[in-house]
Amino acid sequence: MPPESVRYRLTRRQRLLTAVPAIVVMAFQVLFWLDGGPFGPVLVSLLMWAVLLPVAPITARYFGVTLTPSAAVVHNLRRRTIPWSNVQAVQIEHLLGSRTVVIYEAGGRRTRLRAPITGFLSWDRSFEEKFHTIGRWWLYHRGPDWAPAPPPRPQWGGPPASDGNPYAPPA
Repeated sequence: MPPESVRYRLTRRQRLLTAVPAIVVMAFQVLFWLDGGPFGPVLVSLLMWAVLLPVAPITARYFGVTLTPSAAVVHNLRRRTIPWSNVQAVQIEHLLGSRTVVIYEAGGRRTRLRAPITGFLSWDRSFEEKFHTIGRWWLYHRGPDWAPAPPPRPQWGGPPASDGNPYAPPA
């Protein structure tokens, strides 16, 4: 019997990596102070970063996707529910050296999932397995009355849509 729902979040290492930019900024500020810069603004800035530093990994903990029999619930800054019957494709896209899962909807909207994700520093060993699980959930739960939507009309006089799958990656 399949599970009631599946939840994918960022890995622990990926959550910790969200704090790296703040640590780098703090290090540059300390170096600026050690080089003879004024201490007052540096102290205020360091205190601000010391308060904000733990916030990044804590908030990143909630990013991800929950797969339910009726929909994919995307957890970003705002929670969004995408019914399986509205999904046209689930694919992997490359962005700046990382790979993410993207959900394509019938209206042409793309939703890039925050998790699962894999990249150079934030490697996820089970990324492929998670991607295939999301795809299987869509195929299994989209319903018998699901039909592919017509391709979105090209905007601004762009090239006409091909006769094949409009959501397929370019050749």
